[in-house]
Amino acid sequence: MKTLKILTLVAVVALAFVLISGSLNFGSTSMDMSGEDMNSTSSVKILDNAPVRKGYEIGDKATDFSLKNVDDKMVSLKDYENAQGFIVIFTCNHCPYSVAYEDRIIAIDKEFKEKGYPVIAINPNNPATYPDDSFENMKIRAQKKGFTFPYLFDAGQKIYPQYGATKTPHVFLLRKENGNNVVKYIGAIDDNHKDASAIKNDYLRDAVNQLLNNEEVNPTKTVAIGCSIKN
Repeated sequence: MKTLKILTLVAVVALAFVLISGSLNFGSTSMDMSGEDMNSTSSVKILDNAPVRKGYEIGDKATDFSLKNVDDKMVSLKDYENAQGFIVIFTCNHCPYSVAYEDRIIAIDKEFKEKGYPVIAINPNNPATYPDDSFENMKIRAQKKGFTFPYLFDAGQKIYPQYGATKTPHVFLLRKENGNNVVKYIGAIDDNHKDASAIKNDYLRDAVNQLLNNEEVNPTKTVAIGCSIKN
């Protein structure tokens, strides 16, 4: 009889221990799930607020825009009635890759704008994140370097996500076709940002010349190398 009482007591204690442990674990799991949900909600908000970066593919029709130039005038692609197309380059002041390409971009504009393919440079960065890329500093940079092309400010960062630009510099070559600006090349200016004299593949220049000669662009896409666009 005494043994039965002892066994009963042990069973009761064990059961109580299991119930208490289960309660603690449930509480801990609830807290973990709550924290996870909060993190997930936070992530969703961040994604919801981030610009969509799907962007254009080869053959897509690029929509026009109206952005302020460093001369304080608004610029749109429709302003260029005699253009055959456009060399749209997303670039900025502070990025060393962009700085390394400035002279080459000027040379490309001088070479091709009279042939119908002017350069349209756009600064996509948020000046609150990088003050060097403010509109006032864009004016200073354009004056200092003697930019021969429009240098536009993507206020509100509305245009670069439409294109799908992710780097500075990032090129989108457009050709006018039946009243539309059709994307023909996306990617890098060339294959050597460090040394212009060591370029082996002059991607952008080759692509424009191929369009001028009514040839197919090849390659149509390369990987843009540069700084990430700052939100």
